[in-house]
Amino acid sequence: MGVIEVTNIKVYAYHGCLVEEGKIGSDYRVDLEVEADLSTSAQSDNLKDTVDYVLLNQIVKDEMAIRSKLLEEVANRILVRILNESDLVKKATVWVSKINPPIGGNVEKVTIKMTKKREI
Repeated sequence: MGVIEVTNIKVYAYHGCLVEEGKIGSDYRVDLEVEADLSTSAQSDNLKDTVDYVLLNQIVKDEMAIRSKLLEEVANRILVRILNESDLVKKATVWVSKINPPIGGNVEKVTIKMTKKREI
């Protein structure tokens, strides 16, 4: 078993419950961690035998482009797609962070962390 991390994916998106958030948008940071059996790819040196992190990045960009009120919903969509599109992934964790959230204070970010495991 091994772990692949894709960290600090920077995205501009339009999530939030406030109407203004849907119009002006915000900066977001997304981090991923996927667990998969990497033993075959470690021997074969072949992309088809591993989890393609280009695919992981594209899933994040695609799902972040779909407006949601809650970060939980975005995180769930990302996790579902990862498990659906990469059979090698056994478990995935995503952190979706809203940078400088409009919550009335000096807050660097708010982060939602969610994990899904493949049903066996």
